[in-house]
Amino acid sequence: MEAMAGELERLRAEREELDSRIRLLESQFGASLTPAGEGDAAGTGAGGGGGGGGATACPIRRRGNGFAAADGLPADMIYRYSRHLLLPDFGVEGQRKLSQSSILVVGAGGLGSPVALYLAACGVGCLGIVDGDDVELNNLHRQIIHKEAYVGKSKVKSAADACREINSSINVMEYHHTLIPCNALEIVRKYDIVVDATDNLPTRYMISDCCVLLNKPLISGAALGLEGQLTVYHHNGSPCYRCLFPNPPPVAACQRCSDSGVLGVVPGVIGCLQALEAIKVATDVGEPLSGRMLLFDALSARIRIVKIRGSSTVCTVCGENSAFTQDDFQKFDYENFTQSPMSDKSAPSLDILPGSARVTCKEYKRLVDNGERHLLLDVRPAHHFQIASVSQSLNIPLSELEEKLQMLETSLKDTTDASSSDKPPSLYVVCRRGNDSQIAVQLLREKGFLSAKDIIGGLQSWAQDVDPDFPVY
Repeated sequence: MEAMAGELERLRAEREELDSRIRLLESQFGASLTPAGEGDAAGTGAGGGGGGGGATACPIRRRGNGFAAADGLPADMIYRYSRHLLLPDFGVEGQRKLSQSSILVVGAGGLGSPVALYLAACGVGCLGIVDGDDVELNNLHRQIIHKEAYVGKSKVKSAADACREINSSINVMEYHHTLIPCNALEIVRKYDIVVDATDNLPTRYMISDCCVLLNKPLISGAALGLEGQLTVYHHNGSPCYRCLFPNPPPVAACQRCSDSGVLGVVPGVIGCLQALEAIKVATDVGEPLSGRMLLFDALSARIRIVKIRGSSTVCTVCGENSAFTQDDFQKFDYENFTQSPMSDKSAPSLDILPGSARVTCKEYKRLVDNGERHLLLDVRPAHHFQIASVSQSLNIPLSELEEKLQMLETSLKDTTDASSSDKPPSLYVVCRRGNDSQIAVQLLREKGFLSAKDIIGGLQSWAQDVDPDFPVY
């Protein structure tokens, strides 16, 4: 009898699961039969796919159980979003507007992770995600949408799968490539709101220009080190990015987290606030950060809101007499304009030294193995040197090198005294990627250290070509 009772219970559970799946498929089938522009059950657009060319081309998936009033929400939506509906300032109307909106998130990294997750969970009708990168292990401390299992795979695929796991009732559109001028207009025009979750200057200008041309509000955030900022551009009279920064700042002032680092939770905080601003704009609830900028200091736990000026009448893109067209946009060279690359993987290397002043990592390894007397100077910042270093190297940061030339001379003399050879020791210089070391060698040769040579590619090349166990960061 116990066996029969157990079998009966198992069959009942299977029947309930099948009934649930049938209801889900019926609702999706019903959504696929709605008129054009009201819904679409197919929500995975790879590459540049995802609807036609109009602003409402992004399909909105709607589910219902047949019991909702014509102007009400289906029962499954009421239960899922019940905590939203209980808010007097949000309620049914706010949820309805959100479920009918389409939002594009550009970047599936530290900022884009919480943005996409929260927009999916909160029930945005159509969520587009654009990113051309793959998941790397060093992303995971801050890009919480990705898992270890996705390392080496597309960020967009990883992010889209995570969003669908949270909320299968929304459409998630995938764009497995970098947003650039030749494809940006086609993609952005399909969405109501754009979220800039990128980390580089040329892309910020490009997204802002694109949103102005297509009259889209832009939720812009940034996070670096222990600080972050957030504002809403081109909305309710607020300026565009070019209004505030008509000329790009110097390249040295534009750092990325791959260069300067970032505490993982900082982009998380800013990304959550970006999601909040996107929801406010989509639902007309509350007061968005239009004409205001939020500044976040993680160390002091301080948040400041500062007022920023309105749209500039002389802005080259949104100004009264602007002649900037969509054709101009597609031809504009944003990397040349900002003198910086859109991807840190394509960052150009310096080439300021003659070949006689440079050696490869393999050549340096051979002279070490041959016992050639030399001094290895590491010009990275001190906290980089603490992360990892080649044994018996001397650390003098590039920023301190000129004032510490005496220390270098003393170290070279000590190297000479420790050897029985009369030949003066050679001086080799290394850094993280092979750029600062060239600047250092140029300076040293001007100061009389004529034997100084640069190690091409720095410690990244050392790890790649000589010692695969050397830590890469």
